Amino acid sequence: MGERTLRQHGLRIGHLEAGAANAITDVEGVRVGHVTVVRDEVQPPEGRGIARTGVTAIVPGGETSTFRRPVPAGATALNGAGELTGFLQISEWGLIETPIYLTSTMAVGRVFDGAIAAACAADAGVGVDDVVIPVVGECDDSWLNDARTVQVEAADAGRAVANAQAGAVAQGCIGAGTGMMAFGWKGGIGSSSRLVPEVEATVGVLVLANFGSARDLRIDGVPVFPTVGNGLDPRRPAGSCIAVVATNAPLHTTQLERLARRAGLGLARTGSVAHHGSGEIFLAFSTVAEERDDASARRVTRPSVPDGLLDPLFAAAVEATEEAVLNALWAATDATGREGRIVRAIPHAPVLDLLRLHGRLGA
Repeated sequence: MGERTLRQHGLRIGHLEAGAANAITDVEGVRVGHVTVVRDEVQPPEGRGIARTGVTAIVPGGETSTFRRPVPAGATALNGAGELTGFLQISEWGLIETPIYLTSTMAVGRVFDGAIAAACAADAGVGVDDVVIPVVGECDDSWLNDARTVQVEAADAGRAVANAQAGAVAQGCIGAGTGMMAFGWKGGIGSSSRLVPEVEATVGVLVLANFGSARDLRIDGVPVFPTVGNGLDPRRPAGSCIAVVATNAPLHTTQLERLARRAGLGLARTGSVAHHGSGEIFLAFSTVAEERDDASARRVTRPSVPDGLLDPLFAAAVEATEEAVLNALWAATDATGREGRIVRAIPHAPVLDLLRLHGRLGA
């Protein structure tokens, strides 16, 4: 799925160059893993309903555990009709101590439990020297997935971390993105990156795209609704988007919160208006951190990029977020879920013709 991108057809979003994988994993040390749960309904007494869901894990450092080496972070919300556990700790201390997990709305508790188990397995000091608060974000996949039965297992959190890899990121209908929709079409996981030579850094973004109205969709500024219409029942309510921004630039928590906020501008470029019922929650972290002095010393202090040099990083976050959303749409495939509901993937041929007509595709 990861190879299906508009960039391969010559579309270039923004002005900055992408990294080698054009993914969040271009930030050194960052890895992404998925567990996909697809199951057709099983009859009682074993019945669990239709499963179109999963878990995606973003491992922020080069290690499975960040308990001994928490990474600096910042978080913000454009519209808060959603959940990101650990948000208050990030706001207060500016740190995260676990991988970042994405899943279905009603599976947050189960993935949280699994994240605790994974943290304990990775470091014997978890729960002994100190506790951790896992970071779990969600979007609602109940249009396709039977949410009344939590379809993921707690152990899927650890499995997603175990599956985490550097390099190309599988996108579209995979992991947490399995049952998601965006702009009236099948959505899901999308990722992109940008190189920032001014500060010798990389900015990478991963989105869980489950938001937007078909009429609002823009691809590189081009309205596509008059050409392709809508791929699902237009009565389907608004969803959400979790955006995770990673960088190897040495930023402190206030700067990271500001970087995270720029993800909202990337969503806006694709057509988001942050609907009342939608949760747009953004997290940014830096892979540059220091060992803490002891198990309870959570403060991370080190030199950071001067505020006057943040603009190129902001631009990178905006461009990478915009392209990550488009990659989620482009990599997705048709899906059938509960009650026989069908969500189409955005049709490639007419979109490419439209972009070519507007001069958006390179040679």
